[in-house]
Amino acid sequence: MTVDDLLTSARAAIGTPFRHQGRTLRGMDCVGLLIHACAENGVVPRDVEGYPPRPSHGLLEATFDAHVESGMLLRLPVHDLRPGNFLMMRFGREPQHLAICAGDTIIHSYMDVGKVCEHRLDARWRSRIIRVYRLAELNE
Repeated sequence: MTVDDLLTSARAAIGTPFRHQGRTLRGMDCVGLLIHACAENGVVPRDVEGYPPRPSHGLLEATFDAHVESGMLLRLPVHDLRPGNFLMMRFGREPQHLAICAGDTIIHSYMDVGKVCEHRLDARWRSRIIRVYRLAELNE
């Protein structure tokens, strides 16, 4: 899978309504967008069900760290904001949100706007990033 493949799949979901734990183009949350974009390109990450709208107690980190241990994901320095990287973000004290870096923009399913969207990765959004991951098999 290439970065372009991943971003094309993510962009195809723009406008999809936000739906907590949704995994289809009828509705998806931020995790659902990542799973959808990966699955469209033949990569099927382990999914987690039953998580709350605002994950806590390290749930997101534990799930992603398990994918690092399995070799599916690579954990990168926070400043490594290349297209195709997955960004883990916090709004409060803990990571609660995910996005896909598309260069100067991010693609994510954002509850506050009610849909999958793409917008500028400005200073406010950059300040929320606490972890950066990349699919191990992702090609430039």
